[in-house]
Amino acid sequence: MHVYYRPEYVRAAYAFDTTRKARWIADSLAARPIAGVGLTAPEPVDEAALCAVHDPTYVAAIRTGVPRSLAESSSLQWDVGLWLATRASTGGVLAAARAARVDGIAGSLSSGLHHAKRDRGEGYCTFNGLALAARAALADGARAVLILDLDAHCGGGTYGLIAEDPRIQHADIAVDPFDHYTPSAPHTLHLAATAADYLPAVATLLGALDAAGRQFDLCLYNAGMDPVEGCAIGGLAGITRETLAARERMVFHWAQSRRVPISFVLAGGYSGPRLAQDTLVELHRLTIEVAAGVG
Repeated sequence: MHVYYRPEYVRAAYAFDTTRKARWIADSLAARPIAGVGLTAPEPVDEAALCAVHDPTYVAAIRTGVPRSLAESSSLQWDVGLWLATRASTGGVLAAARAARVDGIAGSLSSGLHHAKRDRGEGYCTFNGLALAARAALADGARAVLILDLDAHCGGGTYGLIAEDPRIQHADIAVDPFDHYTPSAPHTLHLAATAADYLPAVATLLGALDAAGRQFDLCLYNAGMDPVEGCAIGGLAGITRETLAARERMVFHWAQSRRVPISFVLAGGYSGPRLAQDTLVELHRLTIEVAAGVG
């Protein structure tokens, strides 16, 4: 199974989980490999591809740092490394989507995607690789793409970029109302209020996708670990490692049993007083381990 990463993912000078954890996980995979998983370096996305989804003025701001307010609209401080990092990380999302359509499953150690809007960043998200990958897959011949977002927060940035394209369906389960939006059918957003509601909501969503009978040529999975209790940005009491492991098994077995190619990215997950860096790495390894087990 290809998992995409290159050192440029962490080139931004600003130190934060979104700009650092790809290396933590890559180092973990080097020290403790997961059978069947190989890290592959993707090509960075080019500026023209970014401008197909984002406003060229915004893309130029990330490249140049001018105006600074726009370049830092994601809340990540700007330096030229942010441009290098986000181009590389977005390239990984695109590469994983292409590989999944060939191999059935792939991933990228990318994060900081789903809040990015057409004309600005938001919520530590700079470029919306999910929207870019969906449009690239369609351009490559896919007829229908599912974006499955299980980050703790709502994916309003993604929804705003894809809502008008009937070939893309957005399915979102969150535990925190940040970046909330009101979806139109067939798109869905469910805000789980309690841990007891979480896994049943995932099961209901997957069942509803089956009941609708739509055939997807690709599922882009935004696999956030920030719903876990103890995560200061988004965590919900009662959602444990075991909860998230069960979620990953549900998602990947659903895709495998229906022969839907699936590519994953890391999405949210933030270390802090109640969530150690090593624990966060282990949570993100869950996604890779389960994916490798069904791949």
